[in-house]
Amino acid sequence: MVRQLLVPVDGSQKSLEGLEYAVTTYSDDEITVLSVMTPHDARNDGDQPFSQTDFENWYDKAQEETDDILAEARELASDHGAEITTEVDVGEPWRAIIEYAEENDIDHIIMGSHGRDDDSPLPLGSVAETVMRRSPVLVSIVR
Repeated sequence: MVRQLLVPVDGSQKSLEGLEYAVTTYSDDEITVLSVMTPHDARNDGDQPFSQTDFENWYDKAQEETDDILAEARELASDHGAEITTEVDVGEPWRAIIEYAEENDIDHIIMGSHGRDDDSPLPLGSVAETVMRRSPVLVSIVR
């Protein structure tokens, strides 16, 4: 039976280790790599609301970074002889991961323990912890 796996990536070393684990351990399953662009990463000067131009500039930059992240994911998978499907979403990472899993019949989520912004000594980053707590499916954390 082919399982549907979801591997969230954000370009961090840990997320790529999660993908490497998935493609080497579950090579016979279907692997979808999800990258989430997060609007709260956008910044502007002061407390002014974002203008349409500010948002478009953020979106273009975020899309370029996401394209690079997914290209790296495809290269890693190819290096291991695996094929992956890639998806992009915009939103809060943990919520996008859970919603994708629910809406796409995902059987298993595999993810790194920490993301790109987390150099905490704690065993789990906030996104990994929240996904573990709220996921309707099995979650494997790669440390």
